[in-house]
Amino acid sequence: MNTINNLEWRYATKKMDATKRVADHDIATIKKAISLSASSYGLQPFTVLDITDTALRAQLLPATWGQAQTTDSSHFFVFCNHTTVTENDVDALIQLKVKITGASVEQLAGYGDFIKTKLKEMPAAAMQNWTAKQAYIALNSALIACAELHIDSTPMEGFEATAYNEILGLESKGLNACVLLAIGYRHEDDTTQHAPKVRKPIDQLFKEV
Repeated sequence: MNTINNLEWRYATKKMDATKRVADHDIATIKKAISLSASSYGLQPFTVLDITDTALRAQLLPATWGQAQTTDSSHFFVFCNHTTVTENDVDALIQLKVKITGASVEQLAGYGDFIKTKLKEMPAAAMQNWTAKQAYIALNSALIACAELHIDSTPMEGFEATAYNEILGLESKGLNACVLLAIGYRHEDDTTQHAPKVRKPIDQLFKEV
């Protein structure tokens, strides 16, 4: 029930208090939650940029439709999906599994081959859509972690991805900016915090079949 109470407490913060900074150990917890997020095959085909340069944040502001959370939040994450996933990525996953679990390459070979086969069957557009979905799953893990810590957050889709990709030089790195996350503390003048949470009733959202 504590988790439910915390999710009731959270909202998409519209105005951040630029004078307040989230403690480093709390940011480390949020990052750990992102790293522990569920991911298809365990591949984690995304990269999260922690934009710490204030000048860079100011440069990104126009491409974020002027939303002040870009510059006023304590921390600003850009979730980037990988534009492609290669056999080398699968091999790296297998090597990591060998290192952590103690299994042999031979034991995991069949699993690796299965993933490679499925990736080959995936058209380029479908792969980008799939990797973006993985980033969104990780985003939700961050939102829940923030709520548990009573740290405010704002997931943001209102931005120009093409401009972000250009400013951050993402295309050459095989990355695409797909969703943003501002983290910080709500400003006392943010009237949105007092609005009731509007959600569909459970019996409308869920249907037994």
